[in-house]
Amino acid sequence: MKKNVLVFGLISGLIVSTLMAFSMIYMYNNPNADHGAGSMVVGYLSMLLAFSLIYVAVKNYRDKQNGGVISFGKAFKIGLLIALIGSTMYVIMWAFLYNFYMPDFMERYCAQMIENAKATSTPEEVQKTIAQMNEYKEVYKSPFGFVLYTYFEILPVGILVSLITALILKRKTVKLA
Repeated sequence: MKKNVLVFGLISGLIVSTLMAFSMIYMYNNPNADHGAGSMVVGYLSMLLAFSLIYVAVKNYRDKQNGGVISFGKAFKIGLLIALIGSTMYVIMWAFLYNFYMPDFMERYCAQMIENAKATSTPEEVQKTIAQMNEYKEVYKSPFGFVLYTYFEILPVGILVSLITALILKRKTVKLA
């Protein structure tokens, strides 16, 4: 199980980290690119693509290493460990990019969100957005806050995929052909 988790976790992390790095570098170098819902969709689709390996890993373990049976708990544990490895690689890649390539990301991101709010919101809502963005900037200054926010961005996707995978693949007895 350990080798299965490690191999699929590393591949998953490589996929999600690489796709995130390319998309963030593209967005950073193209200020006129769509930074709204389109980029979020691309980001979460890349997470789903990477975490789809959870299904492959659990099925592989169940069918080839565990005699065709697996409990919900064991399947969920495998998925969760893979999600943690992939998410950790994502956090490390983002920390590298943020600190060495785009240290003004948070300033640019917050300015863009405030501009978006001005176009569609009331003055009171804009003030709330400004306050929220200032709060985000403060949290991002702390290494703990930075890591926590970044994990919170990706890990729930991995947990959800692990949960769905465990529900689909759990099997108490071997099916005879």
